[in-house]
Amino acid sequence: MLTLGMISEPLLYLCFSLLIGSFVLRLVPSAYRPDINVPKGVLMIATAGIAIFSFIPVLQLILVLHQDVGLGQTFQSVLFTFEVGKAWIFTYTLTNLLFVFIVWFDYRKKLLYSYIGIVFTFLLIFALGWSSHASSIEQWKGFLAHTIHFLAVTLWVGILFIVSWFSKNHSNWLNFLKWFTPVAIICFLITAISGLFLMSIVIDFNDYANAWILPYGQALLIKHLLIIPLLAYAFINSILMRKRLRKNESFNPIPWTKSESVIVFLIFSVTAVLGQQSPPHDVETTVASSGVSRLFDLFYQGIITRDLEIVLNIGIDSGMLLIAGLFFLGLTVMSYIKKAPILLSFTMSILCVVTGYLTLIVSIQ
Repeated sequence: MLTLGMISEPLLYLCFSLLIGSFVLRLVPSAYRPDINVPKGVLMIATAGIAIFSFIPVLQLILVLHQDVGLGQTFQSVLFTFEVGKAWIFTYTLTNLLFVFIVWFDYRKKLLYSYIGIVFTFLLIFALGWSSHASSIEQWKGFLAHTIHFLAVTLWVGILFIVSWFSKNHSNWLNFLKWFTPVAIICFLITAISGLFLMSIVIDFNDYANAWILPYGQALLIKHLLIIPLLAYAFINSILMRKRLRKNESFNPIPWTKSESVIVFLIFSVTAVLGQQSPPHDVETTVASSGVSRLFDLFYQGIITRDLEIVLNIGIDSGMLLIAGLFFLGLTVMSYIKKAPILLSFTMSILCVVTGYLTLIVSIQ
């Protein structure tokens, strides 16, 4: 079931992103975006995906509890007494209504239909925030933080996904960047601030490094490292891309936005792994209950104890790895400037994350 959760969660994020990106971009005048065509079938699949993938946490809870009172009673109890179950009933009802709406009304023909689609999607995001782990701990604060966080992510990423994979051409790209770049920056800042608040709910910032010995801490660290190449691609696809398009309007920026969208999906996947791990409210207690991360155990050469205090010190080995990581990060950007194959740039970005990870692990005293 852990594997199922790790697969379903990034797909759930993708479904939300496709919906909100499609509806929002349809509201943008055609002169300020490339020609886009998202088939109704894609939105229908995304809507059905939300209903299916959002049920996985409910199913996981049912399978954990059913041995005590039986499957049928547990199913009924989880759906009607647990917040996650109630939220899924609300989600399932809305997705059915949205599915029928998409079938009957073509959102590409009238702006009103896109506005209605956005309202449906926002309500589904509220339902997801209602059933979130943060909401169960901090109630309204957790609900608002998770909802704002997820809304900012899906708005930014949804637009990125749609223009990357459903654009018929790259016309009006400079006009598109004029409004999308500030929107992306604002969404990123909101995501970062709300993400820090959500992180503070489950882990003390002072224990951030100590939590690396746990599966949760490892996933959190990798997620944060993946933000580095994401920012590099954001820099390429905004500032550098704008300069190149002014000189050469025939240059196609879409392959580069596709690379950025792949990095985003990797972050979604790591976030899904994060969601399947025990949050380290107390690191020592969590180590005793869930054990040490296999990945940390693989690379860390010291003795691992429950009360291990992680202190970083840059030595010769870690310093060389740090230089290599910065070199790979630079090559990610230089690959674009020198017009190298995009696969080279993407490979450099992944190597930047790997060497960044090794730098931190080798630096542990």
